[in-house]
Amino acid sequence: MKKLLVLLIGLTIFSCNSADDSLDDYQEAMPIESVALPQEFIVNEEYDITLTYLRPTTCHAFNNILLQKHDNERNFYVIGTVFQSNGNCTELNAELEASFNFNPTIAGTYIFKFWQGEDDNGEDIYLTEEITVVE
Repeated sequence: MKKLLVLLIGLTIFSCNSADDSLDDYQEAMPIESVALPQEFIVNEEYDITLTYLRPTTCHAFNNILLQKHDNERNFYVIGTVFQSNGNCTELNAELEASFNFNPTIAGTYIFKFWQGEDDNGEDIYLTEEITVVE
C-alpha cells in the first residue's frame, strides 16, 4: 500500500506542467500614429479607412482592428499578437498600414477615437476626429 501511495504521489509531482508561462503568446494594442479620413460621410455609403500604426518589436504581428461603439462615438484599436515564445524579440518601431470599412447608418456627427497609447499616469491617449454624416 505504501508503494502505491509513493507511486501516485510521484506521478502527480512529475505530471505537473512546469512550462515557463512568461513565454506564452498574447495580444495587446499597438499605437495608432495617424489616420486618413474624409471631411464628411454619406449615410449608407461604404468607406475604406486607412490608418498607420506602430509595430514595436519583431515579435508583434497585426491581428485585427477592434471597434468599440458607444452612441455616436467609435473607439478603434489595432490589436497585435505578441509571439514572445521565440525569445528573439528586437525593437523595431516600424510604421505599417491597416484598413477597415466603415458604413455610417445614420446622419449626424460621429466621434472617432484612435488609440495612441497611455500617458505617464496610465490614462489612454486618443487621436480624436469629429466627422459629419449627411444623407
